[in-house]
Amino acid sequence: MTLAPLPHPTGPTTVCTCAPITSLAPTPGPAGGGEPDGSAGRFGPTHALILLIAVLGLGTGLFLAGTELETVFALLSGCGAIGAATLTAAGGGRRLMSFVVEAAVRSGAGK
Repeated sequence: MTLAPLPHPTGPTTVCTCAPITSLAPTPGPAGGGEPDGSAGRFGPTHALILLIAVLGLGTGLFLAGTELETVFALLSGCGAIGAATLTAAGGGRRLMSFVVEAAVRSGAGK
């Protein structure tokens, strides 16, 4: 198979025809200097519902497949521990700890 030769320009050419970069200034962050306002990094009720359905479905499937109940609980608690460790590492631990403390205070207050 023979390929046709590509045409080459004869005169000087520019390397890049891109528009020049006018500013390398970073994009402005949130007004208070805190976390961004987007919900991309937040763990909300929808995420909790999805995880609840996944855990219940996995546990039911394992039990119906004949796995002993103690083994099912051990596997699901291991998955929960891995998930909690991941959330703690990703969020710096502040959000998870504030959630745990808030839940403890609410349960102690009877709410």
